[in-house]
Amino acid sequence: MKKIAFILLCGCFGVLPGAAQELSFEVLPHADGVFYAPERPAVELLLTNSTAQQGTTCVRLTVETDDHRPLCAFSQQATVPAGAQLPLRFEFQAPAPGFYRCTLAAADSVARFNIGFEPEAIVSLGDAQPDLKEFWEEARAELDAVDPCYEMTLLPEKSSKVREIYLVRMKSLGGETISGYYARPVKRGKYPVIVGYMGYGSKPWCPDPNNPDFAEFVLSVRGQGLNEPENTYGDWITWGLDDKMHYYYRGAFMDLVRAIDFVCSREEVRQDAIFAEGGSQGGAFTLAACALDHRIRAAAPYIPFLSDYPDYFRIVHWPAEPVLRRQKELGIPDEELYRTLSYFDIKNLAPWIECPIMMGVGLQDEVCPPHTNFSGYNRISTEKCYRVFPRCGHDVGPEWWPARTEFFKKYL
Repeated sequence: MKKIAFILLCGCFGVLPGAAQELSFEVLPHADGVFYAPERPAVELLLTNSTAQQGTTCVRLTVETDDHRPLCAFSQQATVPAGAQLPLRFEFQAPAPGFYRCTLAAADSVARFNIGFEPEAIVSLGDAQPDLKEFWEEARAELDAVDPCYEMTLLPEKSSKVREIYLVRMKSLGGETISGYYARPVKRGKYPVIVGYMGYGSKPWCPDPNNPDFAEFVLSVRGQGLNEPENTYGDWITWGLDDKMHYYYRGAFMDLVRAIDFVCSREEVRQDAIFAEGGSQGGAFTLAACALDHRIRAAAPYIPFLSDYPDYFRIVHWPAEPVLRRQKELGIPDEELYRTLSYFDIKNLAPWIECPIMMGVGLQDEVCPPHTNFSGYNRISTEKCYRVFPRCGHDVGPEWWPARTEFFKKYL
């Protein structure tokens, strides 16, 4: 396993009180915002006095764990001569591998940001039930018994001279109709294919019609994307919480496999060059697909969702709030809730993954926090790497996409 570092361009600024309100601070970059032993986590900043008078302020740093427990606090009086700059450094001892919330304040100005420490050493203990494998084998057998009934409709207005775009519809688990957009290179031949999985509630999009080197399929799972007008599942993540056999993600995870079935049915697709990608829910879908279907050659999930529910719900408000609200409505004990969710937890499926993985992480993500990204990633035993985007929240930087393409090309 290896780490690929990105440069931190944090850009956290604050304005401090002074004679002309021109005493300011900037958080200084540290690689990708992640620290590795024996280095201790530290926050460095640069105070700038652009006035003609000496300025003095009190700089405060507070540090919390990612689940909002106070860890330490620092305070330092700083005097900056007129027209000068003053570097400051706060260093602390991280009690454990993980991610830490930093709040840097001076007078009325505040900068909030996350830093990490030894993320590959984060331990998220598995809570898989003894019948996890049997549970998913049964679901797969049910899916295999459903005739997919593939339907393809050419969309000339979305196509180009090098790629034809089709609307695809097919049957999945339980006879549910799912759909997606498929791009096929016009030139005859055998092509690698990228299967794209969408985020939670994402609006459907078409593959780029001008990429002649890959086939591509962007899937809309049941009730989402292209299928949302016929959604019967309400808020997907809370649907069927009282029964693992009817929980929304049992069917949705099988939709991921059906997408692989579809691309394997295409004569222009290379069976040895099927790649998968997706962000947020799509990142979770990517990892789940790799665990449940070993036809995938390599995959590139980013900011993945649905991993380590107990920790996840302690760190963020969403999706914890709707899930816990629904739990209360149904009268489900905590033990039963987390037992059901364990069947759909990426950290429990991750050990089944056999293909290479490259993961993208948004260091400032408050939707799928980095801690939860690594909960699943650290339980993958195959070849893997990750890229941290220190300025990004629930996203990755533009440099992710060419890196992803190069990663896939390594396995052609």
